[in-house]
Amino acid sequence: MSLLQIDHVSRHFGKLIAVKDVSLTVEPGELRAIIGPNGAGKTTFFNMISGFFPPTTGTIRFDGEDITRLTPEQRVARGMARTFQITEIFPELSVAGNLRIAVESAAGFRMKPWLNGVQKKLVAERIDELLTLGNLTASANNEVGALSHGDQRAVEIMMAMALRPKILLLDEPAAGMGDQETYDVSRLIRRVHRDQKLTIMLVEHDMRVVFNLADRIMVLAEGALLAEGTPDEIAQSDVVQQAYLGKEADLGKEAA
Repeated sequence: MSLLQIDHVSRHFGKLIAVKDVSLTVEPGELRAIIGPNGAGKTTFFNMISGFFPPTTGTIRFDGEDITRLTPEQRVARGMARTFQITEIFPELSVAGNLRIAVESAAGFRMKPWLNGVQKKLVAERIDELLTLGNLTASANNEVGALSHGDQRAVEIMMAMALRPKILLLDEPAAGMGDQETYDVSRLIRRVHRDQKLTIMLVEHDMRVVFNLADRIMVLAEGALLAEGTPDEIAQSDVVQQAYLGKEADLGKEAA
């Protein structure tokens, strides 16, 4: 059974049609990328998947359940986690403090004024697991606001991982990063995908990230599905090169 099934979704804002009749199937364990020029409808599409916008038409099924009208919180409870273009963290807290908030919330301890010994141990062990996975152990006690943009993004991704999601939605994870930070966040995404056997969907403009990570790529243009295929198929598509880059270009070379 497919993990995520999106059937003929559209989203209208008055007379503006932001997404037009798009369908998509994501299998368990897949790493799927969504690309397209500015204004192509990528973020609107992500917002419909994660529940911030209901589709005007169409249906969304997740893990066999129709979630089309569920709230973002209800989707999180069913195993869907998301990061955003602008990093969502608590900059005045330490790395471990940020992860503690996420872990306690995921464990249902958020409203408890105190935790017993067993609960504290479980929280501490999970924080350590996330620090290791995110390569953040050395920064555990550092204030997040003082970290590099790449490390802040790693903290945010680990906060999402605290929810133990079935699918992780990453909205432009490499936005605003230099070459080294882009390399580091790409390695982190690959590690999470491989080691946790996690299904991941990402929207990204950096073709190096997309072509080095994705199993399959969806291309949106003017709100509609332009193409879908493997990285090789997309790199060799003339229509994708023209629509996405506005000129003839070799996407494969750009991704190298």
